[in-house]
Amino acid sequence: MFMRTSLVFLLAVPLWAQDPLSLRDAVRVALRENKAIAGTAAGARASEARITQARGGMLPKINYAESFARSNNPVFVFSSLLTQHQFGVENFAIGALNRPDFLNNFQSQVTVDQPIYDAGQTRNAVKSAELAQKMTGEEQRLVQMNVISGAARAYYGAVLAAETLKAAEQAVRSAEADLKRADAVRAAGMSTDVDVLSIRVHLAAVTEQRIDRAADVDVAKAALNDALGLPLDTPHMLTTPLEALVLPELVLDGLEGAASTGRPEARQTHLATSLAQTQADGARSAMLPQVSFRGAFEADRQRFVDRGGANWLAAVSLRWNLFNGGADKARIAETGQLVKRAEFEEQRTDSAIRLQVRRVYAGLQAAQQRIQVASAAITQAEESLRITQNRYEAGMNNVTDLLRTETAVLESRTRYLAAIHDQRIAATMLELAAGRLNADSEVLN
Repeated sequence: MFMRTSLVFLLAVPLWAQDPLSLRDAVRVALRENKAIAGTAAGARASEARITQARGGMLPKINYAESFARSNNPVFVFSSLLTQHQFGVENFAIGALNRPDFLNNFQSQVTVDQPIYDAGQTRNAVKSAELAQKMTGEEQRLVQMNVISGAARAYYGAVLAAETLKAAEQAVRSAEADLKRADAVRAAGMSTDVDVLSIRVHLAAVTEQRIDRAADVDVAKAALNDALGLPLDTPHMLTTPLEALVLPELVLDGLEGAASTGRPEARQTHLATSLAQTQADGARSAMLPQVSFRGAFEADRQRFVDRGGANWLAAVSLRWNLFNGGADKARIAETGQLVKRAEFEEQRTDSAIRLQVRRVYAGLQAAQQRIQVASAAITQAEESLRITQNRYEAGMNNVTDLLRTETAVLESRTRYLAAIHDQRIAATMLELAAGRLNADSEVLN
């Protein structure tokens, strides 16, 4: 009695260690732990930094430079004495002009460069960065939706594996009962050893299936943990049953319309077209003049701290690209073609999205019809098995009929579970295809 109690306790410990996990809880864990989510978050922060970087184009650029030079070059000595405010009458001597002594020059310089008009270059750069940020946001949303759908598929896969294992175990129990029934019929002289051997072969076959289904459960649980971003051996007690969803009436045209405007891929291609147009505007603006201001303060000294002077400079400059070998015109032509390519890609993506919605919608409708057919098949197969078992005991059916109905029951149960699994997955994928899948979607209940 003590050993039996201890065994029950040891078997119960792993169950206590398993936390209940519903499908919606699994989705929340995936959104929190999946590494793909963290990667897109880093990309979003990088896109924000690029906007700040682009906006810096219209702000002043301030630089400080410190340099040291020593030379007896006549021009260097002459100009350095002037900037150091150390030029005297004696420096006009012909000998000193032609062959001056070495001169040190410590130079400190602060410069300020401020664009006044850059022909919209900075504006286009900021707009491009903002469009890229929006594209990154859509990429982040797409990854989140894929993580949610991946978690749902893995969750349903684990539940299906567990339910299929139960069906296999039930088939084993039924085969064992048939074996006892065959032994009794043989003992009554109503059958031969052939029937018993046939049922033993059938029992071995369904036992092998049970072994395979148990292995499938282990793999499915590991796949679920991988989708959630958790260690593969993390235990869970899955609480969302594999039951058919009751879905509202779905209109295909409405789903296509929602997908065409709401899917991250659709928005990305639309933003890509806008980005290409912005880059084309930037290429054309390179042909316009640009105006800038430059200010400088400079101190030149013979020694680091004294014997020197200071001066300043303020200048406004205009730069106009009149001809650079046709590169700008080629760039304008290139960006124009890129705009057309982006427009064609937007149209192609819209068609592909609509096709995907139709494909998933058709799969969902088929899965719902399969559930009805498989449910009726289970009832018919179980009733057929009951009748066949009774007739076999009475010697009115042979073992072949019995084994055929046993197999039919297992297959009908397996098809029913697969149909429910496919309906759940199709409903989730339809939300994904329509661009509406999120952690609060009703389909995850």
